[in-house]
Amino acid sequence: MDAAAKGLTRTGTDARPWNAPAEAILLTSDGVRIHAAHRPAGGPGAAAGRDLAVVVAHGFSGAVERPALQRAAGVLSHYAGVVIFSFRGHGRSGGRSTVGDREVEDLQAAVEWARSLGYRRIVTVGFSMGGAVVVRHAALYGGVAAVATVSAPARWYYRGTAPMRRLHWVVMRPLGRVVGRLGLRTRIDPQEWTQIPVPPVEAAALLAERGIPLLVVHGDSDPYFPLDHPRSLHLAAAAKGSSQLWIEPGFGHAENAADEALLERVGEWLTGAR
Repeated sequence: MDAAAKGLTRTGTDARPWNAPAEAILLTSDGVRIHAAHRPAGGPGAAAGRDLAVVVAHGFSGAVERPALQRAAGVLSHYAGVVIFSFRGHGRSGGRSTVGDREVEDLQAAVEWARSLGYRRIVTVGFSMGGAVVVRHAALYGGVAAVATVSAPARWYYRGTAPMRRLHWVVMRPLGRVVGRLGLRTRIDPQEWTQIPVPPVEAAALLAERGIPLLVVHGDSDPYFPLDHPRSLHLAAAAKGSSQLWIEPGFGHAENAADEALLERVGEWLTGAR
């Protein structure tokens, strides 16, 4: 049996998560192969974390192999089992990035894998693009106990900062997509969205209907998205549901800038969220 076929074999619901496979190739509902990895809970709270899994969604150009995502998984494993994965078009996953649209299917495959490993309670945390995806996924699919976003946009097509204008050039222009493939190791779908996905801010407002609490984390030094983005997400979710907003002094952007202390606090919140 080759590695891909082996990874597609699902572990039964009676499996012990701490003895589960370390890696797998998952298949999304639209037929894309997704590379995922599992890290059991380890540390002072390991015993308590055996029923809880944190599924982590990386930012644009991230991947399972990237040090920042590995570091985040290591810190979060102090509180629960952790599943990380590479979005389509990233790392060892197949397909091409749709920059926040079809990526909800990738996250759903990772959530289903975590559940198949024996975890009874699933929470999600996403960084930047992944932050938009976890909010949209929770609104569309439900099935998670809590959601945390870090450095996430509230709306699409934002070009108000120089880094976002550069990112739009990478995504929207043929030469930019070559740069994305060669320089960022990210394969981008050349087809523009035919239907605009539900924006993260609208998805955040739907979380109350599903009873899912939201944590919004953002840095006051984020070079990509100013503070109206996290405030919009927080207000949308808090209007009818449960939401907390952390504006972090000096914090930059996403998993690359998140230090261990911040990741520990996010892990504590995800563990205690009800």
